[in-house]
Amino acid sequence: MITIVIPAYNEEKALPATFARVFSQGVECEVIVVDGGSADRTREIAAADPRVRLIAAPKGRASQMNAGARQTCSEWLLFLHADTLLPDGALAAIAALPGDVQAGGFRHRFSGNDWRLRLISRLDNLRCRFTRVFYGDQALFVRRDLFERLGGFPEDYPLEDVVFGERLRKVTRPRLLDLHVTTNGRKFAQMGVWKSLGRVALILTCHELRLPIPARIFFSDIR
Repeated sequence: MITIVIPAYNEEKALPATFARVFSQGVECEVIVVDGGSADRTREIAAADPRVRLIAAPKGRASQMNAGARQTCSEWLLFLHADTLLPDGALAAIAALPGDVQAGGFRHRFSGNDWRLRLISRLDNLRCRFTRVFYGDQALFVRRDLFERLGGFPEDYPLEDVVFGERLRKVTRPRLLDLHVTTNGRKFAQMGVWKSLGRVALILTCHELRLPIPARIFFSDIR
């Protein structure tokens, strides 16, 4: 069984399409939406679908994803951002993985036709091919027992996906599936593509050098 954990905060616009892609997969799965205190119709939309289990947790992707993971005994956990769409065949590809594969993720693309966002996705996919460290919007999947053994996502650091990915890489070689998830490009578009890319590069550089993480505005809520 695959459990899909979706952290959500004010995602009323994104959730219907995300659910539609999940439930069109044709593979049995459990869906847990973890709300971080939304002020819009996020909770209403999730609660209205009988196939979705809605829980609450303190706001913050790490906190919300860890809370969702604690609610299941499934073999696989798949962490899906509320504004990211699974490709056709995604769950079937995970279910068909051999027993020696412990974790993995998908190739990435942004929505829309902006060539700059396409370029960023290509560079990101190339990076992931060599590092096997997945960003959060690549729909990371991991066997539950390994996730628990590694202590889940760190809740006291803004780059929870990178830190967990680095821990993961030390104990296994995650599989990069040749399927693309599609993330809404709203944050890059609204903040400016090159400006956003520069901030991401700065944040990752500070992480590598163990310096304080600046430009926290990049982690602000954009819907």
